[in-house]
Order: sequence, then structure tokens, then C-alpha cells
Amino acid sequence: MSAPNALPASAGPENPHQLLAEVETLGVRLAMVRDRIGRVIFGQREVVDLTLITLLAGGHVLLIGVPGLAKTRLVETLGTVLGLEEKRIQCTPDLMPADILGSEVLEESEDGRRSFRFVPGPVFSQLLMADEINRASPRTQSALLQAMQERRVSVAGHYHPLPAPFHVLATQNPLEQEGTYPLPEAQLDRFLMQVDVTYPDREAERRMVVATTGVEQESAVTVITPTELQAAQRLVRRIPVGESVVEGILDLVRAGRPETSDVAEVTRHVAWGPGPRASQALMLAARARAVLDGRLAPSLDDVVALAKPVLRHRMALSFAARADGVTLDAVIDRLCEPLL
Repeated sequence: MSAPNALPASAGPENPHQLLAEVETLGVRLAMVRDRIGRVIFGQREVVDLTLITLLAGGHVLLIGVPGLAKTRLVETLGTVLGLEEKRIQCTPDLMPADILGSEVLEESEDGRRSFRFVPGPVFSQLLMADEINRASPRTQSALLQAMQERRVSVAGHYHPLPAPFHVLATQNPLEQEGTYPLPEAQLDRFLMQVDVTYPDREAERRMVVATTGVEQESAVTVITPTELQAAQRLVRRIPVGESVVEGILDLVRAGRPETSDVAEVTRHVAWGPGPRASQALMLAARARAVLDGRLAPSLDDVVALAKPVLRHRMALSFAARADGVTLDAVIDRLCEPLL
């Protein structure tokens, strides 16, 4: 596909007028992306936006939701609309690291010489869906999450770089926990966001039922290319952030740590709080949300809107708090009150 209005690369001192023009151009393209995804995925606007924000920030996303909420369809649609090569892994307890990363096979040439050849696994894609990641064994989870962090895999002592861009969208079913292996906290931190996928409202479900049970169904089309997505990711990192937003992010994250917090709900109910990676994630995500809306700079409203998906998998309630019915979302709402 041709790439009209491709995002220009910048060099040297930042020109605010040029930066604004680039943000406005990208905003138009992203509006087209939203529109095309919305014709296929019904009633999940917030989920789509949070996933796009994660991709613009260069991160990975963990989708939590019951079956049948179009999580797999979302990944397939994103792959098409963004022009990314997408692959899918169905995680099971007997899935081995080699099934994801790839392996070396012994080959014999016509002259009798033997040599090993690396056969890449499905992780060598630009958009990888790991379906029900908590059903994979801890060893397989670690192999995938290491690849997510390092963006390369090591097989038989040789490193193989992953394609760029590279993003993982993993899913979990919150209901069936029998035979699962919950992700350790340190590995959950590798995901930029945890997005809860809920049921669509009545009108959205009505449109979905009508649109998906007829003879013809809307299909996704490519809107931008992987090269443009990478340019957009670089542009996000160039977006200026005001001092008030930086301080707001630091206040929010540091208040979530029971060791240093002066918020009663945190010291009483939180077992452990978010680390510095949460601050980095909030900064990148706030920039990406501003760009998605065509704005030149993020605001505290962006930080508040992103607090739950960025923090909820980076904090844990104490046993007593869970027994009393306290929720992490309620604690995060309390943390956000000074920013409102």
C-alpha cells in the first residue's frame, strides 16, 4: 500500500510549528484507524483506544475479559488496519518455549554435510496474540515475556532479533482459574497496560447482532503501514510534557506505595505499590493519548484517565483488604482525587 501523508522524520532542534503539523497529520490518520476498527469491533471504543495508545507508546497490553468479547477479532483487525504481520498462539499447559520462540533443526545437504538451521517460531511477527497466557507453564511464560522485554530471542546460544515493530496482546479469562499459572508480579510489569474488556451496551450489541449475522460483513482494510506506525511512536516521544503533568505523575505513583504514602487507604489496604516503570508507562501513555486526540501536549486529565489501566496490575491489595471487599479501582480513584 502506498503511504500518502507519511509522517516526516525530524532532526535537530524541535520546531513547534512543524511538531504541531505532524501531530495534526497523525491525528487525521489515527481518526481513520479508529473509524475502520469501529466498523468491525462494536461497543468497545475504550478498549480500542487504550490498545491504540499502548501501540503508539511502543508497549504490550494484557486484555482481561470473558470469552466472546471480540478480543481475538480485535487483534486480527488491528493487524490488518495497521498493516502488521499478526500471528496467534493458543496457550496450553503443554506449550513449550520452542513452540513460541522457534528451534534449530538438523539438515543434511546433498553432499552429506550436516548443519543446523534455525526455524523461527510465531513470536517472529509484528503483532502477536497470546491467547489465555495464564494457561501456559511458567517456563513458557518466562520465555515469551523475556522476548517482549529484550525484543530478541536466544536459541542454542545465538541471538535472533525480533521484527520491528513488535507488540504482544495477551488475553486472560478472569473466570476459569483451574489449571492456570498466574503471571508473577515482575512479569505483569512488562505489560504497559492491563485493559478490562467488559460487555457492550445494548445499542452496540444490537448493531453487532445485525451487522454480523447477515450475508455480508464489514471487513478491515489497511490504513497505515508499519513504517508509519514506527514514525508515530517516535513522534509520541517528542511530545512536550508540562511540569505540572510530570509532578502529577510522580505524586500519583509515589502515593501508591505504602512505604512512602500519606494516603490512609494505601497504607491500610495496599500490600505493595507501583515501581518507577509505572511512572514511565504513565508518561508515555499520556503523550500517546494526547496524540490520539490530535493534541500537542498531555494534561492531568490524561493521567487520571490512564491511571487504572497502567496501575491496576502494578499494585496488590493485602489479604485483609480483599476479605473486606476493597477493590484496587477504588484505591486508584482515591489516589487520583488530588489531580482532579
